[in-house]
Amino acid sequence: MRILGVDPGSRIMGYGIIDAEKQTVSHVTSGCIRLKSEPLPQRLKIIFQQLEFVIQAYQPQQLSIEQVFVSKNVDAALKLGHARGTAICVAVLSDLEIFEYTPRQIKQAVVGKGSADKLQVQHMVKILLNLTGKLQVDTSDALAIALTHHYLNHTANMIGMGSANSNYPHTLKVRGGRLR
Repeated sequence: MRILGVDPGSRIMGYGIIDAEKQTVSHVTSGCIRLKSEPLPQRLKIIFQQLEFVIQAYQPQQLSIEQVFVSKNVDAALKLGHARGTAICVAVLSDLEIFEYTPRQIKQAVVGKGSADKLQVQHMVKILLNLTGKLQVDTSDALAIALTHHYLNHTANMIGMGSANSNYPHTLKVRGGRLR
């Protein structure tokens, strides 16, 4: 299974693709979509085009994305929601299954502690994917989201509960443009 993880952002959007089967995971590619100070509609267009290119180039079957968290800054939260929605739209148009995870679920799955900080997540992602060198925080977050999806699905399948979708009511499953 090839999984695309996305760490949404309206200025920097991290993405990471892993191949996962049973207990084996490997890094395929990862990076950041960096956006300048263009108006928001132009940034959303760039996000759409860049993610579409990544999806076409690497052919993931599933998208895992971080759920929006509540922010004190309403304007920033709205922009983040727009960027996240754009990523979901690209995935829907590319017929990817879509799964959402909270920041706490991601930290718990990758580090083993839901209150882990970004450096702990980054460190574990490097270990789990056998990566060396500097890893951008947004990229490591995206890879952590992809790993979370794999680990939760693998665990659910191991104990005979089907996919992680059935256990997480906040998870969207979109196939062929229809919400299931």
